[in-house]
Amino acid sequence: MRGIEHAPSVRSPLRVYPQFVGFEQFLGNAATVTHLRESIRAGRFPHSLILAGPHGAGKYTLALMLAQAVNCLESAQTDGLPDFCGRCANCVRIGEAANLEERVAEAVAARDELRETDKRETRILVQTHPDVLVIPPDPPQLLIKLGQVRHAIHAAYFRPPVEARRAFTIFTASAFMKEAANSLLKLLEEPPEHTTLFLLAENPQELLPTIRSRAVTHRLGALPSAELEALLVTRRPELEARDRALAARLAEGAVGRALILDLDAYLAGRQDAIVILRSALGEPDYSQLFRTTETYRAGAEGQEKTLNLLRALGSLLEDLLLTVAGTPQLIRNIDLQADLAAMAQGLTVDWIDGAARALVRVEQGMRRNLLRSLSLDAMAVSLG
Repeated sequence: MRGIEHAPSVRSPLRVYPQFVGFEQFLGNAATVTHLRESIRAGRFPHSLILAGPHGAGKYTLALMLAQAVNCLESAQTDGLPDFCGRCANCVRIGEAANLEERVAEAVAARDELRETDKRETRILVQTHPDVLVIPPDPPQLLIKLGQVRHAIHAAYFRPPVEARRAFTIFTASAFMKEAANSLLKLLEEPPEHTTLFLLAENPQELLPTIRSRAVTHRLGALPSAELEALLVTRRPELEARDRALAARLAEGAVGRALILDLDAYLAGRQDAIVILRSALGEPDYSQLFRTTETYRAGAEGQEKTLNLLRALGSLLEDLLLTVAGTPQLIRNIDLQADLAAMAQGLTVDWIDGAARALVRVEQGMRRNLLRSLSLDAMAVSLG
């Protein structure tokens, strides 16, 4: 089974990523980070480790930082604990994998250049440092596949570290094909002395119980909205105070999500989601609904637009549920509190549950390439 990797040429100039210069750059979860740094200092870093937490909580960032700290050529320290310099060859090359989406896109583009027969046998891998292997879900199914796990097993047992003190393999998701998960157990049962395996999971329960029992689990909790809002003052100064407050709520405590949230795209999708909700709640004139949904076309651009709409609609449904439950102080769309209160009049939990199920059906229809505008129309009309 072949693998397509992203690996910069050794002749390429090394680039320093300023966001990866020491653990002080990692926000929140100080107790967990300190515990892991102490295990590095004591020489007892786990062979198998699950980092659990919501999307955007910093699981992948922390995994890379730990790999840098273990392998920093300058043996940097802060407050007596291992840190990383961000300047040496190991730190920089490991840090080049930080923009995971870009690295995966490069690997997918390289695979697309292959012949059809080779393409089917090739799996996506990211490796900017010879001793740090990153394994993302393989498109288009977005699952960790058997070929990827076999590559990890081969690297762990037959390729000892050549430039690092310790090798790392980072699985960036917990969605494994059954055969891949069973194969991974072999590596967890007899891990090589020189290798650490990271499993990143939003929901660790997706992993087999036998996998969970063989790994140390650390959870990254959400940051309070007030802390995220304060962070955005310096990291996203272009946002006005009202937008910072909204972005902090929408991020649900995840630093990464708060920093990259495209608020304009979200608000555009939310405006269309409100049209769908109001149509579903009994407005007799569907002309505005049809004018809105007919703009959701096929193609990649239409897919992204539809995803933004569905995310916004899901967020609004959750806020309606919180409003009906009598806890409006917990809603995320804080700028729409009065509108949500008005829409919630007369709503029941059963209606909101039905709307959430209809939303899931639209998402499933997108994967089957159903016509998006008709799917959205059908959803709104079915809820009326």
